[in-house]
Amino acid sequence: MVLAVGSQVLASQLRVPALIIMLPAGFTAGAITGDVDPERLLGPAFHSLVSLAVAVILYNAGLGLGLGKMAREHVVTRLVAFGVPITWGFAAGLAALLLGMSSGAAIMLGAILVVSGPTVVNPLLRFVRPTEHLSRLLDWEGSLIDPIGGVLGSVVFAAVAVRGGLGHDFGRFVLSILTGLGGAALGIAVLWLCLVRLKVGKQLATITQLAGVVGVAAACDILYDDSGLIAAILMGLALANLGAFRTVARDQFFETLVQLFIGLLFVSISALVTPSSLRHVVLPTLGLVAVLVLVTRPLVAFISTLGSNLSRAERAFIGWMDPRGIVAAATASTFAPALVEKHIGGAGKILPVTFLVIVMTVALYGLSAVPVAKLLGVSRPPRASTFSSAPTPGSWTSRARCVRQASTRCRGRPVRIYAARSRWPASSSRQTRRSPPPCVNAPSWKT
Repeated sequence: MVLAVGSQVLASQLRVPALIIMLPAGFTAGAITGDVDPERLLGPAFHSLVSLAVAVILYNAGLGLGLGKMAREHVVTRLVAFGVPITWGFAAGLAALLLGMSSGAAIMLGAILVVSGPTVVNPLLRFVRPTEHLSRLLDWEGSLIDPIGGVLGSVVFAAVAVRGGLGHDFGRFVLSILTGLGGAALGIAVLWLCLVRLKVGKQLATITQLAGVVGVAAACDILYDDSGLIAAILMGLALANLGAFRTVARDQFFETLVQLFIGLLFVSISALVTPSSLRHVVLPTLGLVAVLVLVTRPLVAFISTLGSNLSRAERAFIGWMDPRGIVAAATASTFAPALVEKHIGGAGKILPVTFLVIVMTVALYGLSAVPVAKLLGVSRPPRASTFSSAPTPGSWTSRARCVRQASTRCRGRPVRIYAARSRWPASSSRQTRRSPPPCVNAPSWKT
């Protein structure tokens, strides 16, 4: 927790995405000391806790998705429908070619790398601040593709490890979705009862949502692996879009809790990767990332946005935003050790390669997205901070002090300062001075 929170504080001071700090921090802590080892500290429960934490994160992501607007955005559907098979095919083929993996391990790695997710996309979007339309599209894509990727990873794992046949795999996939739907229906009913019918208090509403999501996700995962992710995001979508939940307000504490979960997950999973496991996979993974970034994602964006109302610049920015997130890391940390135990060739490379792909894509997109957005003209202008000043007549030192404070606090962002013009009556022994009027519009001063 200290590493997770400390990394986010440091990132806020350096004005870089927090993920760029959290991943190296967890890796370094795991490399230099044996005390930061989640599997040793928590044992078999670690992977279950990771799955439940991801479910809470996806539930929170679902709370921000409005289906009314998304139904009119066919680009999101295409990004998911075309992005998953194209990315899967490229990643699996390159894994076999560059990393020397067996077909089973390569297919498993390809299924893991199809996801991006709100855990990494949303922080980058808040940092980059592209136009609202682009932010909405990329947010929806990441939120929808995460549970699909989690279920796909579970199905592929069963196919590689159990080899039950294509019909068995398809049936497992359908049952996972049906289990998630059933769990979501139960969870929505419980939340409606507590939040709408019983109208529990604000604090109790927050922990009720947390307990409901964790309980439903755990029950679904017991029946079929990763079906709890589907249930979690469907519950979030229901609260965001059903009229019965319109009176339920989003709690800031829940948002804070999700941020803490994200930090803990990234630090914990990156601590599992050892330096020795990276020794022979860095250069091949660099080639894999280069193809995914420069070929695969632009191809997906080009196909998915054909015939849309997006401008060429917006289409280009979509082609330059596809970082990998916590669902990829969680899936790799869950399935890779089991495949190693079954002696699947190259399975030992799945976790370190996934870690490197996450680090490289987050660093690349996190550091380049701002200049790329500005170059393409798709970034929103920075928000101006407003300062008011109502100095006494001739008190220009007060205005100068206001400017200095604005410059210090806003660090170069546009600043709008309003100065009140005081209208004082003629001096008279019988009259008392009135208070200065409220601030009036004055020209903007930018620092």
